[in-house]
Amino acid sequence: MAAPKKSAAKETGHDKESAPNKPRVPDFSKEQELHAFRDMLLIRRFEEKAGQLYGMGAIGGFCHLYIGQEAVVVGMQMALREGDQVITGYRDHGHMLACEMDAKGVMAELTGRRGGYSKGKGGSMHMFSMEKHFYGGHGIVGAQVSLGTGIAFANRYRDNGSVCLAYFGDGASNQGQVYESFNMAELWKLPVVYVIENNRYAMGTSVTRSSAQTDFSKRGISFNIPGEQVDGMDVRAVKAAGDKAVAHCRAGNGPYILEMQTYRYRGHSMSDPAKYRTREEVDKIRNDQDPIEQVRQRLLGLEMTEDDLKKIDAEIRKIVNEAADFAQNDPEPDPAELYTDVYR
Repeated sequence: MAAPKKSAAKETGHDKESAPNKPRVPDFSKEQELHAFRDMLLIRRFEEKAGQLYGMGAIGGFCHLYIGQEAVVVGMQMALREGDQVITGYRDHGHMLACEMDAKGVMAELTGRRGGYSKGKGGSMHMFSMEKHFYGGHGIVGAQVSLGTGIAFANRYRDNGSVCLAYFGDGASNQGQVYESFNMAELWKLPVVYVIENNRYAMGTSVTRSSAQTDFSKRGISFNIPGEQVDGMDVRAVKAAGDKAVAHCRAGNGPYILEMQTYRYRGHSMSDPAKYRTREEVDKIRNDQDPIEQVRQRLLGLEMTEDDLKKIDAEIRKIVNEAADFAQNDPEPDPAELYTDVYR
């Protein structure tokens, strides 16, 4: 039997159920605003350049851009301390940069060069850094949730006080392994924050067409896991929620769920024309809720000038351009490296 049709408003994922709540959030200091601005702008400019290189054929395979969602990972990183871990899915470049992984190493991996984080053999979805406590982007939908739960188990076993952030999307939220992880995490009071990046369309289907419960913060109710919805387009709201969730976990109270209500401006991947939504919808989000523009406007109100912000943008563009140049000129992996890190 065919599924009943829903209204046009429901199709877009912009019904009142998915509209971000707007509670009062703590103001940032000027230093915090500048930190957030730089980090989000680096992700934005890096992803724009990655998109260009993909179009030129310099990047092959899959490439999932994070443009529009920058406030989520930057705000959450501001809530962490040294030793806390991060694990995510395949839309992962922004998470790497927020973890302070080198832009040259990330871009070189995208182009399959020796200087990449996986020596040019992993590509967009498979990078890792023990030094930065980044435990990978993962190409299997939802796989990082159970792995992140395992990292949290290790934290509890070692009693090291660290918290793991396990990021996944609205699409992965319906995976069975997610709920097995929830059950174990609450049963053993594991220090893990499940960060659901609800960008409303998964691979291309609105959450209102694919999920019976569109309030993802409630997904842990049957396991007694607390959760809350967060305006994922406001870096201040993200950090405030992150502070609360991380403190909950670090105190030994078990897992916490944060639903970040965010939006990706590009398609699911570079091969996705995103015909399931209108250009007007995307433009409205960009114009009204862009996470970087929000910070930019606040900085202009803190005695920063347009020239000051343009200078920062120029510095970021220089970093990204240098990364792109390195990634296109670094040698490819030696054929002798084919089996290294695979069988031995």
